[in-house]
Parts: sequence; C-alpha cells; structure tokens
Amino acid sequence: MSTAEAPVVVKRAHDAFRAGKTRSLECRRKLLEDLLRMITEKEQDFVEAMRKDLNKPEFESVSYEIDFAKNDIIDALNNLDNWAKPQQVERPLHMMGTPAYIQHQPYGVVLIIGAWNYPFQLTVLPLVGVIAAGNTVIIKPSEIAQEFATVLAKVVPQYLDNDCVQVVNGGVEVTTDLLKERFDHILYTGSGVVGRIVMEAAAKHLTQVTLELGGKSPCFIDDDVDINTVARRLLWGKFMNAGQTCIAPDYVMCKRSMNDKLLSAIVETIKEFYGEDPKTSPDYGRMVSDRHFQRVLSLTKNSKIAIGGDSDASQRYIAPTIITDVKDSDPVMLEEIFGPVLPIFNVHNMDEAIDFINSKSKPLALYVMSNSKAVIKRFTDETTSGGLVSNDVLLHAGLTTLPFGGIGASGMGCYHGKFSFDTFSHKRACVNANPGMDKLLSMRYPPYTTGKLNMMRWILGKKRKSGLFGWAVAAALIGVCAVVLFMVLK
Repeated sequence: MSTAEAPVVVKRAHDAFRAGKTRSLECRRKLLEDLLRMITEKEQDFVEAMRKDLNKPEFESVSYEIDFAKNDIIDALNNLDNWAKPQQVERPLHMMGTPAYIQHQPYGVVLIIGAWNYPFQLTVLPLVGVIAAGNTVIIKPSEIAQEFATVLAKVVPQYLDNDCVQVVNGGVEVTTDLLKERFDHILYTGSGVVGRIVMEAAAKHLTQVTLELGGKSPCFIDDDVDINTVARRLLWGKFMNAGQTCIAPDYVMCKRSMNDKLLSAIVETIKEFYGEDPKTSPDYGRMVSDRHFQRVLSLTKNSKIAIGGDSDASQRYIAPTIITDVKDSDPVMLEEIFGPVLPIFNVHNMDEAIDFINSKSKPLALYVMSNSKAVIKRFTDETTSGGLVSNDVLLHAGLTTLPFGGIGASGMGCYHGKFSFDTFSHKRACVNANPGMDKLLSMRYPPYTTGKLNMMRWILGKKRKSGLFGWAVAAALIGVCAVVLFMVLK
C-alpha cells in the first residue's frame, strides 16, 4: 500500500459503516459464516504459510491457531442474539415505571494490527469480535510473518465483503500511515515499545485502544511438586512455537536445592518431546527472522548454560536451552526472551519470590506450581498479573469464558469470547422516560424549597441492606412511596 492509499482505504471502511452494512445481526452472521467457511476451505494454505514463516508444526497451527479461532466464531454465532440484546438494569424506586437499559453499539471502524508469532490466531480472533459487534475493520498483518500476510490478503476478498473487511500489507511505513488516520478503536498485539507508539497516535484522535503486549511471565516451583509432571507442563508451554509465545513461562523461580532435580527432569522431557536432537524433530519450531535469532542468542552470552545452547543461523535454530546461576542484572532477566531459552532464578523462599515479582512490571501471566492451597492463595492474593494459572501453564488463554489481556506494561483491555464482543461495543445508556409523569417529577423544578429538597433526598437516597429487618424497611418504604405517588397523581 502506498502512502496515498491509506486515506482511501480508511474512507472506504467509514463509508461502509455509515451505510449500515454491518449493523444488522443478519449481516454480522453472514460475515461470520463466510469467515468460518474461508478458514475451513483454506486451512491448508494457512498451515503451509505458518510452516514457512515459523516452521510451525501442523498440530500447533491447527490446534492453537485455526481451531481456536473457529471455536470462537461458533461461540459468537451461537450467542450473538443474547450478547446484542438490550441489557436491562436495576432502577431506583422513583423510576420503577421507566425502562432503562444498556444498548450495545458498534464503535465504527476498527484497526487490527496483528502479530507474527501466532499470526492466524492473533489476527482472526479479534476479527471475530469486531464483526460480531457490528464494526467494519482494516487488518494490518505483521510483515514479519510474510507468507501468512500474503495468504490472508489473497483469500479475504474471495470470501468477505471487502468494504467491511480489508487487509492491508506492507512494512512499518504502512502501519505508520494507517495510524495517521482516524479510527474508532485500535487493537494492537506486540511489544510495549510499539504499543506506546500506537497509543500516542490514537491519542491524537481520542481513539480507544486495546493493547495486547507481553513481558516476563514468571513460574514459581514449590518444593512439594511432582517434578516430572511440572517439567512436562512447563516445557510444553515454554518450547511451543520455539518459545515465541507471549504467555510462555519466561523464567523459573525455585530454591537452589531444587535445581538438580528440575534439570534432570527437563533433560528427560526434552528427549521425550523432541528426541535426542531437537534440530531434527518435526515438532520443534524456528525463530521467525535472522534479527530475532540474533537477539535471543545475544541474551545468552556469558550465561551458564546447563542444557542446550546449540544454534544454527542457516535454519534460525536455537536448541531448547536452560540457564542457571542467573542474576537479576543478567541480560536474560532484563527483557522478555521470546525464544527457547529458560533461565532458572533461585530464591530462598516464597516471600522472596513474591517480593521479586512485585518489584517488576506486572506480567501478562503468572504460574505457580505447588500442592499447597495456601501457597497458591498467597500468589493469588499478593501479586498482580494479566492471568494466573496454578499447576499448569497457558490454560487461561484457551477459555473463552475468561478475559484475556494484560495490565500495566503487559497491556490494557481484554478479549476472547463475549469479552471480544464487549471490547468492540460501545455500551450506551438508554432511558425511556414516561411523558405522563411530570407531576411526580415536579419536585425537581425551581423554585426550590426545603420541602422539595427533603422529598428528593428521601426518594433518591440509597438504603443499606441489613438482613430481614432491612427488607421489611424497604417494603415499608415502597408502600409509602406508593401512597405518595397516588396522592401526587390524583
């Protein structure tokens, strides 16, 4: 896309929204059905594209990206009527005859800036919520996952109304041009550095943003765990997609006395997952680009590598790598790793682990491995993160009934399932007043009197609930109000 095209593309999306092409539930269902058909019929094209970009195994592409999105579409189709219907709200006593509700309105034109590590899931999943909420959308896939971006731009016009859903490809300059335009909502997935740029651009138009960022997600391992089970669950989440997962465990925290036992279990687990040589395994991915390959390798320099450490620049291959004797000031602890390198950071006890987590930026995810409910409760109550999972990893991202998102430096806003619909919907407050109730409302009009003020305070004042006595008082008040209403309207 050239610089001159950005205004044209965005205008097309605004025109389509103003024309009402996405407002009706029927139009939204049609777009969702078409999207589902596109995914089903072009599945292998997407799988092959992600294999070329990331050497991603078909199992991971289908299970954690394609089927993930298909399930979200089906969830939206099954629940759209219920999500979109007006939501009735409680009303105070003096408004009992006045309907009040929340109307879910589409924002208008949404910009989705996708990510390269899960290019399908992190582009299509928010798209489901955008469509379900009734918006038009412009998708800017990451240029780093070039094969996926090319396939998406090719197939979307074949299946979806291109006034309502447009795909724009290009590099940083294209994203920069798009961000100069006015959108009604922007969702960006990626680094905090770019997230700040997106937020600054959005602020010029007072555009709302959802930022899905990342950070260093810790995993605390207690002394009482089954170390073999922990190792399998930990390494599944860490080495999936060659570590290029925003909620992958970024570092382990445990006592030094746990190191040998944990390292022994990790060695066996790596063999179980990827064989004697992970480089030859069809189930082990690659770094997405030379730049990312070199960046991750640089984080391991001068580190004590206990397991792995091998690499091959020609394949962008980095072996599953474990680092020990890690200090807080080491490069590997100063930024999100986003690769198949796992540091073990030793602490003396749980209190030190909690203090360390709380001294850093709030992580996107936090993992606690322990058989003690008290330990899990301590981390639940005394730390903050986008999500928390005990005795496993990543699971919260697979539940559409849970919000997925970060806090602070790890992001703002959330989506998945109904949370996607809510994120891309404006919640409009609606009250349908009765024109025939003016006598009852006359106490609000000037001239003001002490009697009017006392009556207003009595009617509008909220009463605290206090068991059966409170309900009895409330019933008595309702009776009094009924008498007052009768006398006023008489």
